[in-house]
Amino acid sequence: MTAAQKFETRGFETEVNQLLDLMIHSLYSNKDIFLRELISNASDACDRLRFLALSDASLYEEDIELRIRVSYDKDARTITVTDNGIGMTRDEVIDNIGTIAKSGTRAFLDSITGDARKDAKLIGQFGVGFYSSFIVADEVTLRTRKAGEPADAGVEWVSQGKGDYRIASTEKAERGTEITLRLRDGEDEFLNDWKLRSIITSYSDHIDFPVVMDKTVEPDEEGGEAKIEEETVNQASALWARPRHEIKDDEYREFYKHVAHDFEDPLDWSHNHVEGTNEYTSLLYIPARAPFDLYDRESRHGIKLYVQRVFIMEDAEKLMPRYLRFVRGIIDSNSLPLNISREMLQGSKVIDSIRSGSVKKVLGMLEKLVKNDPDKYQKFWDEFGKVLKEGPAEDFANREKIAALLRFASTHNKDATQNVSLDEYVGRMVDGQDKIYYIAADSHNAAKNSPHLEIFRKKGIEVLLLSDRVDEWLTAHLMEYEGKKLQSVAKGELDFDKDEAAEKALEEKAKASEKLIKRMKDALADRVEDVRVSNRLTDSPACIVLSEHDMAMHMQRILKEAGHDLPSSKPVLEINPDHPIVKKLDKEKSKKKFADWSSILFDQALLAEGGQLEDPAGFVAKLNDMLVTIAK
Repeated sequence: MTAAQKFETRGFETEVNQLLDLMIHSLYSNKDIFLRELISNASDACDRLRFLALSDASLYEEDIELRIRVSYDKDARTITVTDNGIGMTRDEVIDNIGTIAKSGTRAFLDSITGDARKDAKLIGQFGVGFYSSFIVADEVTLRTRKAGEPADAGVEWVSQGKGDYRIASTEKAERGTEITLRLRDGEDEFLNDWKLRSIITSYSDHIDFPVVMDKTVEPDEEGGEAKIEEETVNQASALWARPRHEIKDDEYREFYKHVAHDFEDPLDWSHNHVEGTNEYTSLLYIPARAPFDLYDRESRHGIKLYVQRVFIMEDAEKLMPRYLRFVRGIIDSNSLPLNISREMLQGSKVIDSIRSGSVKKVLGMLEKLVKNDPDKYQKFWDEFGKVLKEGPAEDFANREKIAALLRFASTHNKDATQNVSLDEYVGRMVDGQDKIYYIAADSHNAAKNSPHLEIFRKKGIEVLLLSDRVDEWLTAHLMEYEGKKLQSVAKGELDFDKDEAAEKALEEKAKASEKLIKRMKDALADRVEDVRVSNRLTDSPACIVLSEHDMAMHMQRILKEAGHDLPSSKPVLEINPDHPIVKKLDKEKSKKKFADWSSILFDQALLAEGGQLEDPAGFVAKLNDMLVTIAK
């Protein structure tokens, strides 16, 4: 520390405070991961420098050999991880260390309570491995200087992980970052050469830069002096560039944890080398658990782009469509120029070819899981199903493949588990059925108990129960499967009943109810498009039916609450003339009571569909009046 050095004390953001508390007090089964995370971050810093130096070689500052150094001091009880990568400025230290720059973090942290706060697996969802230092350290010191900056532009950052940190300018001759951990009491096992080397070979063998440690070399001759030399501990070769048969599954798993900053093993992976006019290697992983920001439109993608083993960019969104944003891994191309930019990616035929091939690999992985390990696929679906449902709208070319991977709840099962495929549904279709029927609602119970299902239960026809918000978007773009049209049971007229006797009975009911229907049309003139006798209902008095192209009532409500203006449309009210309430209504002589009861029937049907009442108080008042009348 120089004499002129003056520290400024700053507080962590609330989210960082919470994360530090969670990190320090979590019950990790394996504390070794702190070293893996620090080496992984150092590797990223070296990657970034190597890329920037392609256009500005002066950034190497006459030190062209990129490396990561691990050392320890038993007397001081410290471990130090040093890299000569890109380094950071003061502002970057504050942004990267004092802040978690990810929206949704606060909500996620707030949701972790009780025993969940002790679940180490949750930490991996943040991708902020630096904080894992506090698992074993009671104080962390970071010294860094950005490549290309003068020696006096160094920054020193110190924290004990208790709500604030100190930061100051300092002299640093070498570029890059040095992180020193002062170990907590009871963590002395890490002040051991063998222990540190075993962690590096176990978790960081695949790092594409040498990870070095000091080694004592005994003299060749008697009386000579022992020497201290640097020794590379890891293989220091890109794992993805090695032949697949040479790579063990454990190595694949550890590389995933490096590239994804995850603490869990991946669900599956695919390692491929493509040759020809477009040569590239891909190593793609499917995580076991969804990250907390999976549904955040600003969240980062998981594919890192390399060109000829030189890291080019993280978050290469053009390499994977949005509906596969959960995929993690790397793509290394030999067909792209080293000076490729995000703008150049936009119209690149090479990128289009890589993207197309990568999507097929991911969908192929999922198809194999479906065939070979249905339980593992169900685990995938529970985590990422809602995202995969975005696929048919985004990826027309692979729409049928994606559709075969979709899973739904249905009336065939008793619970809300989404485990019914479209192939299974089609295989259970009754004789004469030519459509795939579904109902969309804002909850599983609302869908399961919809009056629209009454006739389908009676006839033994299975109906898919859709309750995810993305389902309305899905069914608007996936209109058929294997030649079978997808049909909402709550929209349009049902035409599955080809029985002449049933059609005749419906016509007779409609004719007998002509007077009632006319009266209800007059009473509800401003609220309905039409009133008609229903062939859907067996137990309920009435239901709302939308036109084929209308949005479901619960989605209309959600969009209105979000401030969206929707085109005005009126639903159809279908009535069941055999229901006691409808029979009672037909006999009502009072014009006011008839109008009130008609309004109550409409409002009840609207609520059952997930709609929103324009006048809830008026509905309650009319319902109370009716109850008083009945009670007399």
